[in-house]
Amino acid sequence: MERRELLKMIAVLTGTAFIGGGSFLSGCNNADAGPVEFSQANLDFLNEVGETILPATATPGAKAANVSKVMKAVVTDCYDLAAQPVFLGGIKMINDASNKKFNHSFLEATPPQREELVKEIDKEAREYQKTKKKDDMDHYFTMMKQLTLLGYFTSEVGAKQALRYVPIPQRYDGCIDYHKGDKAVY
Repeated sequence: MERRELLKMIAVLTGTAFIGGGSFLSGCNNADAGPVEFSQANLDFLNEVGETILPATATPGAKAANVSKVMKAVVTDCYDLAAQPVFLGGIKMINDASNKKFNHSFLEATPPQREELVKEIDKEAREYQKTKKKDDMDHYFTMMKQLTLLGYFTSEVGAKQALRYVPIPQRYDGCIDYHKGDKAVY
């Protein structure tokens, strides 16, 4: 069995959608990749969206992990030409939704307003994902949310401060005691 087939089977069995439109399963060698441009304003915006999804609490949030850097790398290197404009168009869509709801841009919104808006867009994205056809692109917010989680939990900040970081891998122990409030092991 090929690795790609195994990953597809795991995704189907667990119901997990990986990083937009099959990009995870096709690898990061995107021969069709065009000149996608991320301005510093776009990167700042994506960090703020990420911070709304994973805010700083007792541990640093997504902005501290600079999740926009991972988003940029994955979108430019892994997403195909059809998925890239969907992702980038999401920035405009979030700003438009904020302007419609609050009469100002997402970046000018207060944290409670941002959270309210993101919850509404997330609900919309979940409904879209339920009804989309197999060949349709993922919802732009689904892509942003997945890349936020990927960027955060693979960063040093996320791995060492949000998870229980074990610096030296040891033997596998499938039966680890869990106590309420324990962090996941990384």
